Amino acid sequence: MSEESGSLSVRAVRGSAIRDLLAVVEQPGVLSLAGGLPSSESLPVERVARAAAAALRSPSALQYGVTTGAPALREVVHARESAKLGRDAGAVVVTHGSQQALSLLAQALLDPGDAVIVEDPGYIGALQAFDTTRARVIGVPMDADGMRTDELRPILQRARVRIVHTVSNFHNPGGATLAEGRRRELARLADEFGFWIIEDDPYGELRFAGSTVPPVAAYSDRVLRLSSASKIVAPSLRVGWMHGDAGVLALVERLKQGADLCGSSLTQAIAAELLADTAWLDEHVERIRAAYAERALALHAALIEAFGDRLRPTRPEGGMFLWGEFTDGTRTSDRLDEAVAAGVAYVPGSAFAVQRDLSHALRLCFTTGTPEELRKAVHRLATALPA
Repeated sequence: MSEESGSLSVRAVRGSAIRDLLAVVEQPGVLSLAGGLPSSESLPVERVARAAAAALRSPSALQYGVTTGAPALREVVHARESAKLGRDAGAVVVTHGSQQALSLLAQALLDPGDAVIVEDPGYIGALQAFDTTRARVIGVPMDADGMRTDELRPILQRARVRIVHTVSNFHNPGGATLAEGRRRELARLADEFGFWIIEDDPYGELRFAGSTVPPVAAYSDRVLRLSSASKIVAPSLRVGWMHGDAGVLALVERLKQGADLCGSSLTQAIAAELLADTAWLDEHVERIRAAYAERALALHAALIEAFGDRLRPTRPEGGMFLWGEFTDGTRTSDRLDEAVAAGVAYVPGSAFAVQRDLSHALRLCFTTGTPEELRKAVHRLATALPA
């Protein structure tokens, strides 16, 4: 199977799996491990309400804003990103969530037929954004240390690669974090071959175990770094951002003018206050980390107890997801209906496949259930997927 024909076939699988799961998770009595949502208890309702009330005291919060985003928000994002890089982060463009950032970058950088390298399994939002440009998507396998960067050079030598996309921390769906040595190698290859790295990092602040590693952007100027407030504050604000090369960001700004003119002045004012309140934000994120750590441990332990050597699950150090691969040929794509009948839902690995056969894999989200609910969900899963 060619790279292009394989990519086209899995696009149909991805769309079907997502549509099916939207209906599944609404069924009463189903414990869903399929979603990708922050826990409802982690959403700072009262603090957002206070920030909204403060924003609404200014008429500017109800007015059109500048395309690149509210100056106050860009200033606080710039400071936070500069601290992560250990240097000036440069210009910032605020987007309608990081998904809009992916879409705009795909339009800015890709022509039909250009090659894009992604991790395999791949992040669905990125795959959908690249699909719209009719780019040729090439998957590179992952292991416990993230993307196999040792497999990149042969691809780069034969294909016109314009973008390499990586979810660098706590990969969705693969759960892995790109190791520091691989980050350096990826940056060196970008400088040598001239492609752009999109470093997609919505989960980086949700580390609850292990050691933090510097962003890929710390090692090269050919990195366009994305993040958002969705996982640390609230998804409904729809506040994301990117920073990187000034020329690329200028093109993105022009495209964004045609897409939506500007973002919401109101939600950007709310986000600016919350991100600038570092004492509150640090405590808030620490509470999220503690809750997610407990839940991730409960889910991992329950899977080991229930499935033993039949399932190889990742051991999460942060983020929201655990990835598992069955070793005995269990086809999760074929068993979803049985799982739902048993009262549990997951995302089959084939929904994230680019070129690999991932019909034996599954993604589980540990954020939206209590430890007891997660253990109950695994019991149901073991009932639905017997040896």
